[in-house]
This record gives sequence, structure tokens and C-alpha cells, in this order.
Amino acid sequence: MSDDLWLVVGLGNPGPQYAGNRHNVGQMVLDLLAERARVTFSAHRSRAVVAQARLGVLPGGAPGPRVILAKPSTYMNTSGGPVASLAQYFQVDPAHVLVVHDELDIPFGDVRCKVGGGEGGHNGLRDITKALGTKDYVRVRTGVGRPPGRMDTADFVLKDFTPTERKELPFLLDDAADAAEMVLTEGLVKAQLKFHTKD
Repeated sequence: MSDDLWLVVGLGNPGPQYAGNRHNVGQMVLDLLAERARVTFSAHRSRAVVAQARLGVLPGGAPGPRVILAKPSTYMNTSGGPVASLAQYFQVDPAHVLVVHDELDIPFGDVRCKVGGGEGGHNGLRDITKALGTKDYVRVRTGVGRPPGRMDTADFVLKDFTPTERKELPFLLDDAADAAEMVLTEGLVKAQLKFHTKD
């Protein structure tokens, strides 16, 4: 498996004003993965910043698979173009595309992994599905919870994490990065067993 190339994408919006938003948690996870792999992002013609690395460690101790880490430079709802372009450029099959994104339907602090299924109103995922022509790519769903009271969903995801959440945020980012690495090194089922049955 270590010879199979993966495209690992973190979703978010470009620009410093969005950097701390809940909607940008996918890009925060990618920054952590790049930090772990000791690589830095550089601009790519596919309207994204990318870094090439090996992620994780395979059972037995060999280095994990080769990956292209990517953060689209477009706005969230037009993430599909850069993802499809990168998949084509690096010749990565959609089944080897892993997208890390914020998920409203999961409590803050929890992480879930799946292949395919609906987009749950997530415009970034919807655009990627359309551009790739399939829903069958891997998602690492990073829980940001539901908006309080009657707050609009769009307003909620475009706000920064609360001070209380920010204290817990490093643990969430660590878990999401661990989940992404585990999918690549040990497979989706093992990652689901670990992260879906967390105490």
C-alpha cells in the first residue's frame, strides 16, 4: 500500500480573516499533518497549495504511503475544481482522495471516517462530488457541533471557535490527523473502530 499515492485535502476558505473559523478546521488538520511530516506547502497551478510527504507508519514499521497534502486556494464552495485538477495532475484515483472537513452533525471534539454517502448540506463536499463525478472518496469528518439556539448555520461555521473550544481544539486536530493517518496506513475499518468507539 505504501506505493499507492493518496491525495489528502483540507477544506477551508482562503485569507487570514477565515483562518480560525470552524469551517477551516480541515485546513488546520492539514497544517498539523504537514508539521508532523516536516514539509511546507507551496503554490500549485491547480489553485491550491501542496506538499509531498509520507504519512504515518505502516504496521511493521515501514514509512506510510506517499501523499500529496493539499489546501485549495479557492473559497469552500468551489473546492471541487482544485481537487479534481490535483487528482488528474497526480493521477490519483477518487478512491484515494481523502478530504478532511468540518462536520455539524458530529459533536465538537469527535471525529468520524467514512467513504461516500451524502454531503449533509456541506457545499465544499457537494462541489468535490460534482467535480470528481463520484461520492466514493474518503471523508474525515471533524466535529464542530450544531449552532446554539437559532443561530444561522452559515454564521456559525464562519465564526471562530469559542475560548472554551480553543482549549480543546489541539486534541480535536490531533485526533483528526491521527484518523487520516490511520486510514492511509491501516485502512478505513480500523480507523472507524478506533475513532467511532472512543469513550
